[in-house]
Amino acid sequence: MDRLWIEAAEGRRRFLDRMVMSFEPNHAEQVLTYEKAMRERNRLLRENRGDPAWFMALEGQMSLSGAAIVAARQRCLARLDAAQQEAETAFPRAELKLTDPEGALVEEAAAMAEHWAAGRRRDLVAGRTLLGPHRADMAATFASKNMPAERCSTGEQKALLVSLVLANTRALAEDFGAPPILLLDEIAAHLDSGRRATLYDELCALKAQAFLTGTGVEMFSELRTRAQGFAVNEVNGCSEAIPQEIS
Repeated sequence: MDRLWIEAAEGRRRFLDRMVMSFEPNHAEQVLTYEKAMRERNRLLRENRGDPAWFMALEGQMSLSGAAIVAARQRCLARLDAAQQEAETAFPRAELKLTDPEGALVEEAAAMAEHWAAGRRRDLVAGRTLLGPHRADMAATFASKNMPAERCSTGEQKALLVSLVLANTRALAEDFGAPPILLLDEIAAHLDSGRRATLYDELCALKAQAFLTGTGVEMFSELRTRAQGFAVNEVNGCSEAIPQEIS
């Protein structure tokens, strides 16, 4: 996920929706309902079927789920922002914003339905639905530098991504009274020694059980005695974990 900030918006939507679902599991059902109705609407558009009643019915379904999706995403971004403010360390904070190229991200179902009704002619030409929550994007800014994430260095982009994962963990810990288990694959890649030390301090401050992987023990030297290390080797076709001192 190191390229999250520089690739297409679809990946950022999926990343955001996974975080939303960690707070509100029913968000998945809303997304599925919306996408199913949108596929039916797109089929009508491709077939050039102009039945207003059919369009109104589908747009009514889409607007109810769509407004719920937008509202849930906004609540999630607010939770992440608050959780980043509560960080124990100076790990970089990402300012987040939900954006849409058409400006159709509204939380009122009636207003969303009006957008689709007004855009039917253009959608008929395109053969697909051109606006709505499925076009949304999550924009991030490196707060202390006031720089968009896509213009940051590779290390800064990774740091912003990690910051959101930690904020999600912190907020979930508040909800459940204990932090979730963290599985962080190649978490230290692209982070300099200072940011690695800050990351490990943050993980320890969360008091979470975390499993971190990396290609070399030197990537975890800042942890030292605060973690247990293992070297994973292949022996006779099977993986074997051997305790290894972190230094």
